[in-house]
Amino acid sequence: MPIVAPSLLAADFLHLQDECTMLNESEADWFHLDVMDGVFVPNISFGLPVIEQIRTTTQKTCDVHLMIVQPERYAEAFKKAGADMLTVHIEACTHLHRNVQQIKSLGMQAGVSLNPHTPVDSLKDILHDIDMVLLMSVNPGFGGQSFILHTLQKIKELRRMIDNQGLNTKIEIDGGITLNNAASIVRAGADVLVAGSTVFKSADPKATIRALKHIV
Repeated sequence: MPIVAPSLLAADFLHLQDECTMLNESEADWFHLDVMDGVFVPNISFGLPVIEQIRTTTQKTCDVHLMIVQPERYAEAFKKAGADMLTVHIEACTHLHRNVQQIKSLGMQAGVSLNPHTPVDSLKDILHDIDMVLLMSVNPGFGGQSFILHTLQKIKELRRMIDNQGLNTKIEIDGGITLNNAASIVRAGADVLVAGSTVFKSADPKATIRALKHIV
């Protein structure tokens, strides 16, 4: 079964406590937290104070996705805020290996994210050092976009790279995941499904999470 990581970017922020309670009561595995700086991506989301409060509501994994420049400036702060997994973008890191080692030295799992235009073979010299690859299946910055179909080929290629090296690196997919395409994404080799609007805009979010968790 895939790991299901609902993205709180799509949650109702006027009732964030209720949304966190719903996720805790659901079959969701992780809380996916998107941090945007308005520089690396054309949007600003939420930051450390919000993550600190979300952390107090849950024992589930807090999967923090940094869509920001100079992520090394804030890694320690995100650890203190409660991040279990910290993912940085390959496109934002001049010294990616150093960034990954910093994250791991702070006791977090390290993820690296790729934008839709970035080929997976750009990871060949870092793949063995990271815990997860996050493939963006939409252009980062805004929720509610449609899944980019070419991502399926990227998942398959990355799956081969990971398996050929005998690694346990997870593949996470973020953007445009629905109940209609989730099965094909998992079959292609994905381990983690990030779903925002599909979960939080549904009539029954818990049932939607359950459906994603048991997708075939």
